[in-house]
Amino acid sequence: MKKVIYVSAAALMAVSLAACGGKTDPPAQTAAAQTTAAAQTTAAQTAADTQTTAAQSTAPSAAAGTIGFFPLAEGETQVLRGIRIAGNCAGSSEFNSRDTKTEGIRCVFELNEWVSFYPDTDAENGLRVWIIKHNEDQSKYQNAKFSDLMPGFVQYCALYHDPEAEEGSDWGSFYLNPDENEEGLYDFVFTYEGKAIGSLVTRFYPSNALTEKSDEELDALQKGF
Repeated sequence: MKKVIYVSAAALMAVSLAACGGKTDPPAQTAAAQTTAAAQTTAAQTAADTQTTAAQSTAPSAAAGTIGFFPLAEGETQVLRGIRIAGNCAGSSEFNSRDTKTEGIRCVFELNEWVSFYPDTDAENGLRVWIIKHNEDQSKYQNAKFSDLMPGFVQYCALYHDPEAEEGSDWGSFYLNPDENEEGLYDFVFTYEGKAIGSLVTRFYPSNALTEKSDEELDALQKGF
């Protein structure tokens, strides 16, 4: 009788161990699957973060007085090396005749002030400056269609080198009529043959608001927005 009991107990233990063994493998497989899924998720997130960082690094700067250049396609050359922008109402002659550059450019003007452009470029035509109400996301200009139907578009100024003009003449100029336009931030978007190549954030003040200010005061204003 005892022998039968021992045999039965042994059988039960074997079944129990087999059942326990059957329950041990799936958790190990589940853990491995979870580890793989987690690794794939991390890799996907890293790739997404890298793409976001890359996109942000190619976005032009929105710093006042600095041209934010758009990335060029393979084989393209940047035709705009720098620019001088002058006005006829505010600032001394020295203030308005500083060297062409890509930063520290004059970027404060009065409404009704003639704004003139002096680019450093080898292109004699094909350049334009589009005056557009300021957009915080400057990268939107990169693939924009520039036309009279553009949202926020105010006007454009064609930049053209006239070989018969006097030395030192501007390449183009414009003004914003105070009866039709408001003071505030505007973007100067530079295009070449219809494609955006750079942008510059500027600020326009009411007529006569800057006339009596010194060059130092104007420089301070240019750093203050």
